[in-house]
Amino acid sequence: MKFYNRQTELAQLEKIGQRAQNSAQFTFVVGRRRIGKTSLLLKAYSDPSTLYFFVAKKNEALLCAEFIEQIEQKWGEPVYGEFKQFKTLFAWLMERARTKNFTLIIDEFQEFQSVNAAVFSEMQAIWDLQHKACQMNLICCGSVYALMTRIFENAKEPLFGRANQRMHLKAFDVATLEEILQDHAPGYSNEDLLALYLLTGGVAKYVELFMEQQATTKEAMLDLLLAEDSLFLDEGKNVLIDEFGKEYGNYFSILSLIASGKTARAEMESIMEMQIGGFLDRLEQEFGLIKKVRPILAKPNSRSLKYEIEDHFLRFWFRFIYKNRSAIEAGNLGYIRSVVARDYATFSGKTLERFFIDRLKALQIYNQIGTYWEKQNTNEIDIVAIDDLNKHILLAEVKRNPEKIQTELLKQKAAKIIETYPQFQFTYAAYALDQMRQL
Repeated sequence: MKFYNRQTELAQLEKIGQRAQNSAQFTFVVGRRRIGKTSLLLKAYSDPSTLYFFVAKKNEALLCAEFIEQIEQKWGEPVYGEFKQFKTLFAWLMERARTKNFTLIIDEFQEFQSVNAAVFSEMQAIWDLQHKACQMNLICCGSVYALMTRIFENAKEPLFGRANQRMHLKAFDVATLEEILQDHAPGYSNEDLLALYLLTGGVAKYVELFMEQQATTKEAMLDLLLAEDSLFLDEGKNVLIDEFGKEYGNYFSILSLIASGKTARAEMESIMEMQIGGFLDRLEQEFGLIKKVRPILAKPNSRSLKYEIEDHFLRFWFRFIYKNRSAIEAGNLGYIRSVVARDYATFSGKTLERFFIDRLKALQIYNQIGTYWEKQNTNEIDIVAIDDLNKHILLAEVKRNPEKIQTELLKQKAAKIIETYPQFQFTYAAYALDQMRQL
């Protein structure tokens, strides 16, 4: 699959590389696994002098031997000396950077925690001593979000404050997914576009796997995802086990409940029979996997609160795969396929709402976009978009089937919003599956 999107990120990385020709630059890049961090960095820094180190969980001396081999291969010159510890190799590279401008990419940087946790403080000492006289463009990249942010943004950690730049790589947006489908299946349907958005969440590697296997329709995507030996079956574990550590069971249970529609804390605590406030806080603030959702007019401390999973693929994985893992162990993937067939329309309805919200955000018109409901989940409105500058509010209902949308009922449910904004003009919209490419 060709390289899509990322023009903004590529331009930012190019500027960083240019600055490194005069003074050392230190950037850390984060993003969930499979999002395309490595591909982006290697695309941005294709110069033959660029060094790429991948930190595997292995003996430090063996890692250093691999890194030396990479240097000799890329630079075409022998490296003399004994390098059993990364600190000595990093010091050597910093010394070379006094007279040579180059980019050093260290991928899965957080894995030094397992190899030798002292590496972070050792690098800090070397960087502080030498970077002002160097021309190194240092890029530290990692996919364990909580660890990477702690390493670089926790004031108690040695590398805190050393990075010049932070880059958080996000999933492909809707426009990019449309471009990809147009290239691979020009006759694609809105159902196919929704499935690609729902099943991949815009994660580059998942999109690439579907396109490589020519799975461009909803049914083909589901067949590939739920096939025997599909890598997607264990993908949720692969992405999150390192994040959560020994307590992954509680985190997985919470995410499974949210994916199944149990979105209120009290509801989840009743089912799990335990307090989960700390787990919810970490899922939101440390791991970036869930977010609080309040009615758009609610106060920041309002108790009217729901949780939702940010990542579309993980939402699907926890709803259908993790929840039915016993069927996988029994070798009955057909059972899961039947459950998906039964519940897909309802499940994808919520995703369709988020699709249209993403569409509206891309228009860059509204300063607030969200959902609305009142006590006991009454008078729910799928989308409320507010343009304070032009005193305009868009109220929209979202359904897969346009015949189920009742515009008059929407106006009735909006009574309190209309009362709150007497000077605003209101537009009432009905968004359905057949309008996904019209907004």
